[in-house]
Amino acid sequence: MNSKLKMAIVGAGIWGENHAKIYKAHPFCEVVAVCDQKKGKARELADKMGIPQAYENYEEMFKKCGCDAVAIVTPDFAHADIAIKAAENRKHVLVEKPLATTREDVFAMREAFEKNKVRVMVDLHNRWSPAFNVAHQSVEKGELGAVYSGYMRLNDIKWVATDMLPWAAQSSILWFLGSHSLDTLRWFFNDEVKRVYAVSREGLLKGLGVDTVDTYLTTLEFRNGGIAQMENGWITPNANPCVNDIKFNILGDKGMISLDLSNHNLIQKYTDEKVIVPDMVVQHSIFGVPKGFAFESIRSFVDCILSGEEFHVSVEDAANTSLAILAIMESARTRMPVDVQY
Repeated sequence: MNSKLKMAIVGAGIWGENHAKIYKAHPFCEVVAVCDQKKGKARELADKMGIPQAYENYEEMFKKCGCDAVAIVTPDFAHADIAIKAAENRKHVLVEKPLATTREDVFAMREAFEKNKVRVMVDLHNRWSPAFNVAHQSVEKGELGAVYSGYMRLNDIKWVATDMLPWAAQSSILWFLGSHSLDTLRWFFNDEVKRVYAVSREGLLKGLGVDTVDTYLTTLEFRNGGIAQMENGWITPNANPCVNDIKFNILGDKGMISLDLSNHNLIQKYTDEKVIVPDMVVQHSIFGVPKGFAFESIRSFVDCILSGEEFHVSVEDAANTSLAILAIMESARTRMPVDVQY
């Protein structure tokens, strides 16, 4: 491999542009191509970011652009075919969460990755969050003893479903935020989910023209006996100072850690309309350079490809997270406990 990792991006939306900014700011990376199925969108981003090549067909891009690795930054239901074609073209792959949204896609993707011997990471970026990472270090050191139970709330305001994501009706809050929640809990318990029991409620977003479930409440049972509650919804009022509403608690037999990541006393902005808590943790910039843990995970992919180190999120992590979410959806439909099938 050359001294600089050559990246290509599939998906020229807001997050695709963020990927481009991160790669351009990395001293050992360059963006050589971008692709988007919407005519002109890839060219627009390429011109804006100084990317030399733009495509409408990702298969053509994989064959012609000379990239080493591909970032898949498309809606969550559109990952599988792109990732499989990238693997068949011997490109390393960074997939925005989740890995996939069907059981068939999860296994087809894993087979393609293994067959073609490419390295793959899914961007489950909560592991790079300073608060979560520091808390996890305490668990690893045994400061809480054996992890016994947990709780995680990760909700969004309505605007995310009604305005930010044009494809919200084709997805679920479980894919958009639940994948982060479940991966975080799996990480803290260092265990796989054995059984789930979930309930859901809908109607509010449907009344606003978005045909998707409003909120899920899920009980998780882990193989080694741990239990956790998980809450995911996107009906928090738009006046909430933060886009996200995040609460977390992990209880061990010798101690406990609690996190409130929705609000802090570091910075608030007041106008005649509302109170705003500017983002200085997840994604922001300092002197024009992208910062925040949602960007650190992407940088980590580049670093690990170049160094040969293991990714901090494995394909197995991402696959098992998707499979457990599918069980949560089935449980919410049937109102019955469901065993997770790995």
